Amino acid sequence: MRPRGVAAHVEDDDVVAGLEGGVDAAILDELQRNGRLSVAELSRTVSMSHSAVTERVRRLEQEGVIAGYAAVVDPERMRYTIMAFLRLRYPSSRYEPLHRLLAEVPEVIEAHHVTGDDCFVMKVHAASMRHLEQVAGRIGALGSVTTSVVYSSVLDRRALPPRS
Repeated sequence: MRPRGVAAHVEDDDVVAGLEGGVDAAILDELQRNGRLSVAELSRTVSMSHSAVTERVRRLEQEGVIAGYAAVVDPERMRYTIMAFLRLRYPSSRYEPLHRLLAEVPEVIEAHHVTGDDCFVMKVHAASMRHLEQVAGRIGALGSVTTSVVYSSVLDRRALPPRS
């Protein structure tokens, strides 16, 4: 089982190629938009029987195409009014200290190892500029940090279409 928060990587096209045409794509599209859809609602949407949709969803889960279900929360309603991206220039190839720190800093909700001068890009939610400064300071203990505060998001999230 994959640890929480660790993304799965598809090394080949077998899983994606296993999608059975437009029906699986429609199921995935609907579930990405609303993971709480009942099988009955999903069946009506894709014009298939309850049992057929149940089987397809089960297969998509088993193949790892559907990796899980989660609630989407509004950070501002949880009093995290500032979103920022922190770029970390990490001077070492020993990542254990970074992994330990990330496990201790819940305000970092995404962290990505990237190409370029900055080694990591992290998405952070903070309650205030002072709070953001504290989070950036903790991350900055590991290397040089550049912070970009988000004014607004023009595309917050979208359903990912299957590759053909």
